[in-house]
Amino acid sequence: MPVVIPGTLPAFEILKNEKIFVMEDARAYGQDIRPLEVCIVNLMPTKIETETQLIRMLANTPLQINIHLVHMRTHESRNTRQDHLDNFYLTFRDIRNRKFDGMIITGAPVENLPYEEVDYWEELVQLMEYSKANVFSTMHICWGAQAALYHHFGLERHRMDNKLFGVFKHDVTPVGGRLMRGFDDTFYAPHSRFTQIDREEFEKVPGMRILAQSKEAGVHISSIADRRQIFVQGHGEYDRETLKKEYERDLLKGKDQLPVNYFDNDDPQGEIEVKWKSHSQLLFSNWLNYCVYQETPYNIEEMEPIKY
Repeated sequence: MPVVIPGTLPAFEILKNEKIFVMEDARAYGQDIRPLEVCIVNLMPTKIETETQLIRMLANTPLQINIHLVHMRTHESRNTRQDHLDNFYLTFRDIRNRKFDGMIITGAPVENLPYEEVDYWEELVQLMEYSKANVFSTMHICWGAQAALYHHFGLERHRMDNKLFGVFKHDVTPVGGRLMRGFDDTFYAPHSRFTQIDREEFEKVPGMRILAQSKEAGVHISSIADRRQIFVQGHGEYDRETLKKEYERDLLKGKDQLPVNYFDNDDPQGEIEVKWKSHSQLLFSNWLNYCVYQETPYNIEEMEPIKY
């Protein structure tokens, strides 16, 4: 079954040409089923690229999904056209009286700022509080994960000496459970960040489950409240060339840090070794199946608030 998005969204033609099953919203409305309602809170400046990556991850499922895109009303986007936001995005004000089966809160390039100094922090806090009673399962990614862990549990991050940049090997822990079902014992995932929340911080939270970790990249995937709140510090949704583009942007700024374990023979002119896509796809599919579809009530209005 497909994800349901507007036929005029740029991601529609891109994914259709990739033979990924997407359906125009007008066609979907005539079907007599209860699709999943999934909200993507897109905090990234490159919104079209990010929304396409995430919809691609969500599309490989037998479930029909209605996608709702949300941006921060209190932030002025300088990298996405206003007409794109007007045509395809909602704000928290638009969704605050609705309920969703699932939500994804993306990362954002603001990790060098204290959380409270991010211009949309108060709006994001309202949305994260809202999610506890109105979203059955929320997946937080990279800075979105760090921000949620700070807001909900007071977990502190620290700045690393060097940017964590590249594709890193991870181990599934013995408590991996259904979210990690089908994973090999070890797998790879991209990371790109300057800050880290250490394992000792996670262990302060009663009921927090560390599902996957890395010697180099630390805790990658964790969850609490029976997987209704999931935290992913990496970027499994990244495309083949996402890290390459970031590396090239850094070079223009005079920063020459090669992403590790990414280019063949660590040669930036060489081929890119994609070794994270299958497990990343499995993560999103498991989330939709085991954490959302099989758990959320058919009558979405009967959803119970999350209890830690």
